[in-house]
Parts: sequence; structure tokens; C-alpha cells
Amino acid sequence: MTGNTTAAAPVRHRQWTRARVLLLLKRILAYTVLILLSFLCLFFFYLLLVNASRNHGDIQTGFSPVPGAFFGKNWETLMSSTELPVWRGMFNSLLVSGCVALLSTYFSALTAYAIHTYQFRLRNFAFKFILLVMMVPSQVSVLGFVEMMNDWQWTDSFMPLILPSIAAPAVFFFMKQYMDSALPLAIVEAARIDGSPEFTTFNMIVLPIIKPALAVQAIFTFVSSWNNYFTPALIIKTKELKTLPILIAQLRSSDWLKFDLGQVYMMIALSILPVIAVYLCLSKFIIRGVAVGSVKE
Repeated sequence: MTGNTTAAAPVRHRQWTRARVLLLLKRILAYTVLILLSFLCLFFFYLLLVNASRNHGDIQTGFSPVPGAFFGKNWETLMSSTELPVWRGMFNSLLVSGCVALLSTYFSALTAYAIHTYQFRLRNFAFKFILLVMMVPSQVSVLGFVEMMNDWQWTDSFMPLILPSIAAPAVFFFMKQYMDSALPLAIVEAARIDGSPEFTTFNMIVLPIIKPALAVQAIFTFVSSWNNYFTPALIIKTKELKTLPILIAQLRSSDWLKFDLGQVYMMIALSILPVIAVYLCLSKFIIRGVAVGSVKE
């Protein structure tokens, strides 16, 4: 018996060593892939900053990994332009995108909460109808939308860019799916038994539970509204109300004698900073995880 145990010990040791080697190889492969993906993501940001520091002629010559010496010049030229109110456009984009992210996530979560918790006759029909609306492209109805805004005298204002975000079928669908997996009805029923009003239950109990979903959708809706060019270009006419995508398109479509790729890259680099800031502020809610101590049904 002692001989069998002694003979099996080297076998177990070799198996244990082989398992450690395989685990080490898997870790090396995983870290290699992650480093490669991180490099690919950050490389284009670096390339953007490099081109923002070069002049028009240098950019046309091709790729260069070394930053140029025209960063300050491109910045000064861009900010001194009277036709491009950059800071005003930045404020307009922040105002519109912030309101869109806030209204879209809140009211979509409120709609998803109603369909998730209430039992009524047309509940399934309402859910399917909202999903059907999500399948209709916005470009199909844009002509009627612009005509309606003209009839309401809402053109050349932020109202058509902000208020329609209250009805966001894609955000609603994500919130509904998240509530199905992370919001037990027992929590809502317990709050009702304790006498909590519905809006208090939603604002004080439900919203903290679905905070990761709110953060994800806030990022997506903010970025989508920030990059939106199609609708603002049809609605906004006044220079002081133009958003950054309109100003970037205006800069790119300028006269070829005045066209400067350095200024274009500088303005694009400036426009992505708020998006990065929003992501850094909200990413902690995504990483924190879904489990928030809720009960299981």
C-alpha cells in the first residue's frame, strides 16, 4: 500500500504541474489579447491627437507617429474663428445630450416599471407595440416630423431635439429585460404593504436597484445624442444654436482654400472629451455589478 502511494505521488505532481502550466498559458494568452485590444483602442486616440498637432500639408503627406508643432496654432485658429462658435456649440451639445440622457433613461425606466409590475389587460399588447415602434427607422418619419415642428413653430430650438427622447423604445426594452432579471416583485409588494406611494417606490427603491442599467443607457443615449447630426441639421438654423456635429460638418465642407485638416482634427479631438468624461463618471456603476442585496423570489 505504501509503495502504491509512493508511486502515485510523482504522477499527481506531474498532473498538478501540467495544470499550473496550462493555467499560466491561458493567463498569458488572455493578457496578450487584452493588451492588443487596448492598444488598438488607444492607438486611434493617439493618432487623433497627433494629427491635431500637425498642419494641413503635413497631414496630407501621410501617417506620422511623431506629434507636430502646430497644436497651439491649430487651437488658436479654431478658437479665433467667428463663423464657428466652438464653445457655444459645446454648451449646446452638452445641454441637449444631457437632457436627452436624463429624460430617456428616467421615463423609459418608468415605463418598463409599469409594464413589469402592473397586471392589466393590454399589457402584452403595449409591450409588443413599443417593440414594433422600435423597428421603424427615424428617417422614415423625419419629413412629417419637420412639418409638424414647423406647424408648432418649434423649429430653430432645442425642443424637437429633447422632448422626443422621452419615448425611447430601445432604452425601454433594455430596462424591461433588466428588471425581469434584477427586480423581484416581492420588493415592490413589500413597499406597497408598508404604505409607500408608487412614485416613491420607484424613485427611492427601484432606481437604486437598476442603477447599472441606468448608467449603461445614459452613456449610450448621451453618445448617440452627442453624435447626432441628421435631426439637428434639419431643425437648427441659427448659428448660436448649432451643435458640435453641425459645426464639424460646416468646417469640413468649407471652401477648399480655407479648408484645414489640422483644425478639423483639433475640433474632433475637442468634441470627444465630454464623451470620455461621461463614460469615466458612469463606468463605476457598471463595474459595481448587478447584485445589490435584493431578495430572490
